[in-house]
Amino acid sequence: MSWKIADRELDSRFLLGTAAYPSPQIMLDAVRASGAQVVTVGLKRQSAAGACGGQLFFSMLRDLGCHLLPNTAGCSTAAEAVALARMAREIFDTSWIKLEVIGDEHTLQPDVFELVAAAGTLAREGFQVFPYCTDDLVVCRRLLDAGCVALMPWAAPIGSGQGLINPPALRTLRERLPDAPLIVDAGIGSPMDAAQAMELGFDAVLLNSAVSRALDPVRMAEAFKWAIQAGRLAWEAGIMAEQDMAVATTPVSGRPFVLD
Repeated sequence: MSWKIADRELDSRFLLGTAAYPSPQIMLDAVRASGAQVVTVGLKRQSAAGACGGQLFFSMLRDLGCHLLPNTAGCSTAAEAVALARMAREIFDTSWIKLEVIGDEHTLQPDVFELVAAAGTLAREGFQVFPYCTDDLVVCRRLLDAGCVALMPWAAPIGSGQGLINPPALRTLRERLPDAPLIVDAGIGSPMDAAQAMELGFDAVLLNSAVSRALDPVRMAEAFKWAIQAGRLAWEAGIMAEQDMAVATTPVSGRPFVLD
């Protein structure tokens, strides 16, 4: 079932990164296998294109027919992120921007103060801002107040593959921000993690390393595709409540009977 994010209607709820693949061809094949309609691309990070050059790499991405979501990976101040976002809009001809402002180089945790400041500036300039943030409810509210079109809270530190380290916090975001598009971003390690995020009611999953670092990125991309779809279907169907004790699935009448 299609869904709307910012100014676009999408069929896929899988957003995929394009960095650190073994080769450009494997990256292209993985994107196709994933069914993703949105791919992220960073101006400051080395791309999978390697020696084939930036312009050729960007042309390859455009040929996929996917919508590009440039990011400000590598920025540590609001001013730096805003400048890079403006450059990305000129290069890619899109107002979409995945806003990253990193406050700690060890955990790659966002600097929430600089993030909110940058988000406000970019939103006023007409950008459709997708901030990479923590799972802090108050920070997420500030980002929405600043004009962000969606929120991208982490599941765990970027590239760690730890999965959802704080499901209750993510569940709280979904419950307290029922109308906000929520996309789990960072820390996903396996398709099971992606399905869990979708079962919490999140709208989509964005990941990179779990596919690009897999032994077979193309097959892993397809595995995530189906896991995300399954998780969304489970959320829509309504998952049964957990019980503290056993509950018989077959009711009994208390009277035996004999089948002829």
